[in-house]
Amino acid sequence: MVISHGSITRSEPDTLCRLRELAAAGSLAAAASGDGAERTVLAGAAYELVWPIVFARVTRRFERQRGHAVCASGLTKLADECLDRFHDDVEAVVDDLLTHARQPIRHLEAWVTARLGAATVNAHRRRRGERGALQRPRLPGWLADGLGRDRWLMALAVDMLVWVGVSGTAGDQLWPVESWAQSRGACTGDWQGSDPATVRREIESVLVAMRARPTWYRSFVERPIGAKRPPVVTMAVDPYGEPVLPLVPGDPDARVESELRHLAGDAVRVIVARLGRGEPAETVVVEVLHTIFGGAFTGTLDQMPHSMADPLGGIVGGLTDRSRVDRIVTEILAIVDEGDDGDALSV
Repeated sequence: MVISHGSITRSEPDTLCRLRELAAAGSLAAAASGDGAERTVLAGAAYELVWPIVFARVTRRFERQRGHAVCASGLTKLADECLDRFHDDVEAVVDDLLTHARQPIRHLEAWVTARLGAATVNAHRRRRGERGALQRPRLPGWLADGLGRDRWLMALAVDMLVWVGVSGTAGDQLWPVESWAQSRGACTGDWQGSDPATVRREIESVLVAMRARPTWYRSFVERPIGAKRPPVVTMAVDPYGEPVLPLVPGDPDARVESELRHLAGDAVRVIVARLGRGEPAETVVVEVLHTIFGGAFTGTLDQMPHSMADPLGGIVGGLTDRSRVDRIVTEILAIVDEGDDGDALSV
């Protein structure tokens, strides 16, 4: 069976029956001992058997403990990182089944359920070891002394040693400070002072104490951190929730000028169409310029920096001056007569 985010492809019923028959005969591990097609087929059937047990007995419980109520509600609701953990646990249980099913097994689901803890914990420790992290994070005496035997700082240090060994990240941050701020409040009783900023300062204090043993720090903190997936960087937004576009190299005024030329071309095309229907020139010009240059700002014209505080104000504001309106109308009519595309529009 193949599990993806939101879909499950089941293996054929006869393959699952064969898995049960081999387990009942005590020959499942022997049949799956090679790396060929037989093991692949049996692994697919084992996935189909195992995944509901893992989700119900392991994944749902831990997601609830993490406060992930949505993830705990169903397989298709798992967030990416939680889905990765689920995959890891299922693979661990499948491997345990195909490796250790050497004796006749009458009730396969019950046998798998009894071994869930050992299979997933051992696989978790093995993955931590592959990343270079401590398999069983414990606080060394010298580090506890360096932290003044402070109860919270020692707990934080253990959490950090656990965290460096998992593949997930805390969004765009290195450490899950929001979660640890809650843990700090529960540990110290100081809920008011347990904010992310305080936890960040305490993380730095713990790191300073850890660096007292440089070789140990490089092996069990620095190296596994380097093996983590890069944090996900979210798009910055302004106070109104709109995305803030990154500044790009180049002349920002050139971008403003380009956008103004684009709007001018649109204005001329609309004016030409309305004049062609016989509408009065002055009314058309004023209405079109108000509509195109006085509406919502575009992505370029509302992004700082540019040398003009209000690049559109000179256009729309000019429509309140009778002499400027006359000049604008005359100039636009000349452009229309010449068949220009609007690049020459200057107001």
